[in-house]
Amino acid sequence: MSVRVGTVPEITRPGVGVVKVSTWRVGTPRRQRATVDAIEKAWRSRDWPDGGLLSYSVMVGEDGQTLLHYSQWRDEAAYEDFFRTGRDTRNAEIDAAVPGIERVGLNSYELYRSGEPAEGDTRVPGCVVIVDVEFDGPDPARQRAWTDAVFAALDSDPYEQSAGIAAYFHTSVDGTRVLNYAEWENAEGHIAALSAPGKGIGSSTEQWEKVQNFPGLAGSTVNRYTPALSLSAG
Repeated sequence: MSVRVGTVPEITRPGVGVVKVSTWRVGTPRRQRATVDAIEKAWRSRDWPDGGLLSYSVMVGEDGQTLLHYSQWRDEAAYEDFFRTGRDTRNAEIDAAVPGIERVGLNSYELYRSGEPAEGDTRVPGCVVIVDVEFDGPDPARQRAWTDAVFAALDSDPYEQSAGIAAYFHTSVDGTRVLNYAEWENAEGHIAALSAPGKGIGSSTEQWEKVQNFPGLAGSTVNRYTPALSLSAG
């Protein structure tokens, strides 16, 4: 089976049972680019894994050091099968091209709720913002309640998000995290939305205060990425 190449994944793709998100630390912008090239070469030179892998996407961190990996699987069993039979040969080729890659963490998610593009919006995301939220323990109901509170806050936000395209909220399978995969027209639009005087995203509204002071919230990070590579069955 051949490999189809694009830049961004279809987040609401049918048939996705689990999403895997991980980070590779590669060190420099030059090594970021070299690693993306090595990933594409390693994957395009082999047949696409049968059945269970629906897409595999890579994004380049604005920090100049990291790559974000986002893959969609039919189910956990499909991922485990690939881990046993197909992962090591690809990674060995990538590591030979770019030695010293540090693979940092791997979390499993399910897509819970989406703020999809408006009808007729054909903009292609030039920036992906990853908001990673951690709670003080597993509680699936709390994950969903916090996400619902974010949507209520966004609905009440005074800022007009002209550069925002879509937001996709994922809940971790272990019940401890929420990951927002947000698509923006560009990084400048996201920066402007955060810094708009007195009315930026997360303004001092009752709804945002509820989000920011939600019981059990342990911390969060926000990182920007540039879409680089998205692979799927051809």
